[in-house]
Amino acid sequence: MQTTVALDEDGTCIAEARHLAVQFLADVQAKHGLSVSARAIEVTQLVVSELVTNARKYAPGPVLMDLRIVDELVEVTVWDSDPVLPVARAADPGRVGQHGLEIVMAVAEAFEVAREPVGKRIAARIALMDGPGAPGYRAL
Repeated sequence: MQTTVALDEDGTCIAEARHLAVQFLADVQAKHGLSVSARAIEVTQLVVSELVTNARKYAPGPVLMDLRIVDELVEVTVWDSDPVLPVARAADPGRVGQHGLEIVMAVAEAFEVAREPVGKRIAARIALMDGPGAPGYRAL
């Protein structure tokens, strides 16, 4: 279960990417019978929004988004043409904006950044289900 899409360079690509992520997860449920929690859908939309926004903001040229199911996780991968790897900044409650990478790292089960022959690839994995037995579950 995987889909890859090239996103346009206009301002609508972020909304398009979020919509495609929701549709992908709906198809995972309907066509493949996997359970996907409401939280997983919301977190996936958030991660897609942050990663695509950063790619659009900091990298010239095309952006590719790949969504796939890996075990009990959805993996969101965004590729852009800028070879500079992002670095999470130190927490600063006074800073306005530029918290996207920190947010993604906080909500994802796994996070990876890799330089590619052209540009870079950023991937985040989100658990499809919440609760006991789900990846990353932590009892309070």
